[in-house]
Amino acid sequence: MTTTPHRFRKLITAALAARRNAHAPYSKFRVGAALLTKGGKVYTGANVENASYGLTICAERIAVGKAVSEGHREFQAIACVAPHARLSPCGACRQALAEFGDCIVVCADSRNIRRIRIHLLSELLPESFRLTSTRRGLSAAKKEL
Repeated sequence: MTTTPHRFRKLITAALAARRNAHAPYSKFRVGAALLTKGGKVYTGANVENASYGLTICAERIAVGKAVSEGHREFQAIACVAPHARLSPCGACRQALAEFGDCIVVCADSRNIRRIRIHLLSELLPESFRLTSTRRGLSAAKKEL
């Protein structure tokens, strides 16, 4: 646990705001995400649960979908916020993010946003599935940390 680095405060704040829009009537586990593009634009998402659990969509993948649908393919960081001290994106979200290269993953406990963990996506998903052998963004993301 660490204090929130200044450069991630706005991203965490955006994820907190997005979390308010979560639709989580079954689990009551509301998640917000904010994805920062290489160009500096932020796209947010909130989890959307469904009675058919397999149709539930995570906050992180909603943020990725919004960014990609607006033409963005390179990301600097994503902030994920939920009421859990050991929060981390699920495997599907990790793989969805990895499709676009490495980035910084900031996980914050919504009950105390000073309680954060920072990782590289490549640390959370070291052997992501790829149809090509290139690992876009790895060295750039490491420099950001």
